[in-house]
Amino acid sequence: MKGTKIIKEVLKETNNNVLFGYPGGAIMPFFDEIYGDPGIKFILMRHEQMAGHAAEGYARASGKLGVAVTTSGPGATNAITALANAYYDSAPLLVFSGQVVSNLIGNDAFQEADVIGASTSVTKHNYQVKDVNDLEKTFREAMYIAETGRKGPVFIDLPKDIQTNNSDYDTLQNMKIDIVGYNPLEFSTGAQRQIKKALDILFEARYPIIIAGGGIVLSDATTELLDFVDLMQIPVVYTLMGKGSISDDHPYVLGMLGMHGRKRSNFAIAEADVILAIGCRFSDRITGNLAHFPCKSTTKIIHVDIDSAEIGKNVPVDVPIVADAKLALSHFVAEAKKKIESGQKTQSWWYRYIKDLKETSGIPNVTKPGPTGLIMPEKIMFELNKILDPDDIVATEVGQNQMYAAHYLNIRKSRKWITSGGLGTMGFGFPAAIGAKVAMPDSEVWLVAGDGSFQMNLHELAAVKQHGIKVVVLILNNQFLGMVRQWQELYFDNRYSGTCLHCKDDKYWPDYVKLAEAYGLKGIRVSKTEDVEKALKKAKEEKETVIVEFLIEPEANILPMLLPGGALDTFVDRRKVTRSIYEWYPRLPQNEAEAKNFKFKLLQEDDISVYNE
Repeated sequence: MKGTKIIKEVLKETNNNVLFGYPGGAIMPFFDEIYGDPGIKFILMRHEQMAGHAAEGYARASGKLGVAVTTSGPGATNAITALANAYYDSAPLLVFSGQVVSNLIGNDAFQEADVIGASTSVTKHNYQVKDVNDLEKTFREAMYIAETGRKGPVFIDLPKDIQTNNSDYDTLQNMKIDIVGYNPLEFSTGAQRQIKKALDILFEARYPIIIAGGGIVLSDATTELLDFVDLMQIPVVYTLMGKGSISDDHPYVLGMLGMHGRKRSNFAIAEADVILAIGCRFSDRITGNLAHFPCKSTTKIIHVDIDSAEIGKNVPVDVPIVADAKLALSHFVAEAKKKIESGQKTQSWWYRYIKDLKETSGIPNVTKPGPTGLIMPEKIMFELNKILDPDDIVATEVGQNQMYAAHYLNIRKSRKWITSGGLGTMGFGFPAAIGAKVAMPDSEVWLVAGDGSFQMNLHELAAVKQHGIKVVVLILNNQFLGMVRQWQELYFDNRYSGTCLHCKDDKYWPDYVKLAEAYGLKGIRVSKTEDVEKALKKAKEEKETVIVEFLIEPEANILPMLLPGGALDTFVDRRKVTRSIYEWYPRLPQNEAEAKNFKFKLLQEDDISVYNE
């Protein structure tokens, strides 16, 4: 059995037969093998990095393994960023690449690169296959590693001769996978004991709160999370990667926390006496200054994560629980029901204030244009929210566009929110949206993009045209690299160094309408606030990819935001003034005497009105 056929048959037999990639000399034998095979679906992207991102988008939307294939040398090194993005966001990804023939490895042959060395730090594991008889075992192991434990990317380097050699067997061997030293732990008796201990603390808490991380989405634990929240009546905030783990419409969901989170979410964390964090790694973007997290020294932290290395890495933990999120939450629900059935009651006071808190920091309908007469980004989010269906998928690029979407859009189901978190990769969004649409062809896929990010991947318009893939591309064009410009405005005295995308004569290229037309697609340009709703509806009705370019206020900022290096309870507001969270929200009562006459109300009007002054 030839090497390339082994690879193809393993992919088909494991139902990992959707491939994103780009061919080249060292991988040509494999491409010849899949030629004309209806059991393989290949999507030709226009750049190897984008092939990896598309495969990750496919994985994130479907819950399956994403697969990308490249050639050697620059083809494989181009895929390194995609591997890194998947690594930091724990996405199950398999990338395999051609390599020069075995006897030339190490000789600086044409299009040779040490991709094993280059990818080691951004993969769960990598392989260079040296014997054709090891191919099946290697691919099966790689898939197993990518999809178990803390999910992540695996890379396989395939010398050209290994692809063309014949193995000692004629059919797949279907061997059992048993990897020495790799035994991912999903649950244990120790975790069971820790969950009981955690519940004792949660039942006594006045202001418990849940931080829902991306691990809940990855483990498909949304049902279990919902059951636990409803049972215990605990409010939820989520990380950027945890968006969609529970519906934004749920009465106990406050929204994203952290640097660009909702004020109400950061306030809830600041007031919490117990934090239950599930499937998150306490990154700097949600904690702020670690010396001031949590905001109260008496706050207890319960941390559930499948990766023991994440527990206690950034934040000291009172109750560590090493477990898969789905299994852990199942046990949380079962044990909580036992306590309730035995007559035990929770001591939480959140139910008294959660409704009022939920109604603060709404989504502004900005009816007036900005200072230069152009559209405010919040208006686009407001109108997009009105037409988003629960099964629609929203992907984003990275920057202000990403934070506007994360802050304001209501995502109602798991795996309907796809963005780059840990690495913050500009250029991720469009290919990820393509992969998501391939995975979920019946879902409308929306891309929220900045003009800077979109110029890193606009060549993939050829891919969507060729393969008939529809993505609604919403470009928030402010003629800047918006997030960097925002920081330059706030912290570098408006010195916009390297962030202006327009020319000295104030001309701007490309013309996105003409760009769409160049690829045989439709482009729509919107410059007036009153035309936003109509443009979105028109784009949704299109049968193929459409670009909607919104000319937005050039110096609009996504605020409030945490001060860099600041505490979670201090932020820069929409007037660019540094404020304490307690200028908006009252400190909550700590005992029955205080609670007796306490009425929750904003201490200051919310600053949505800033936009319509």
